[in-house]
Amino acid sequence: MNVLIAEGMVERRHGSRRYMIGEQVPLLALSRRIRDPLLDIVSPHLRAAVSELGDTGFFTRRVGLETVCVARQLGGYPIQALAWDVGERRPLGVTNAGIAILSSMQPDAAREVLVKNRSRFSRYDLSTEAILQEVAMARSKGFASRAISLIPGASPISVTIRSTGGLARGALTITPTTRQRSPERTEEIAACLRRHAAAVEFELSKRPT
Repeated sequence: MNVLIAEGMVERRHGSRRYMIGEQVPLLALSRRIRDPLLDIVSPHLRAAVSELGDTGFFTRRVGLETVCVARQLGGYPIQALAWDVGERRPLGVTNAGIAILSSMQPDAAREVLVKNRSRFSRYDLSTEAILQEVAMARSKGFASRAISLIPGASPISVTIRSTGGLARGALTITPTTRQRSPERTEEIAACLRRHAAAVEFELSKRPT
């Protein structure tokens, strides 16, 4: 059961020994068109951000020790950086969206996640220490920004979406090509993502918990 809980397949009710279906189950069913309810709120904002900025956008959720891409919206520019596909999973801390999500967590909690994922980072040529530096930088800037991505030519920028309680619900990402990204462009994208993330969080605050 502990493994199922860590993978997001099962959740334990607070203060009891009862268990329920975890959030990973509907995410795994994306191919059967069972939507993540949060997508109903996020999707129009993702489309609007992509329409405004022209680059491909992604919405990523945290599930246990991993991040899962749950939405991708293609941009209008002739050259697009297609970092990953819907349903694809990667260890938390590997993707730029994962850095953004970790930056919204308490430092000790973020470090604990990275320690648990340490053995998985070598295949991506990443270290826990390097990721912690990126997390600290994202925390200070208010967004995650990698000049060099896992995907050659991509240069992603990510902003966290939080619940009313401050917990990370996921991250919005825009992925311009490296050639398209300047410091000014980075700030423009980050500001756009912050605006849409704030709008999503406001809508979430109006929904019953």
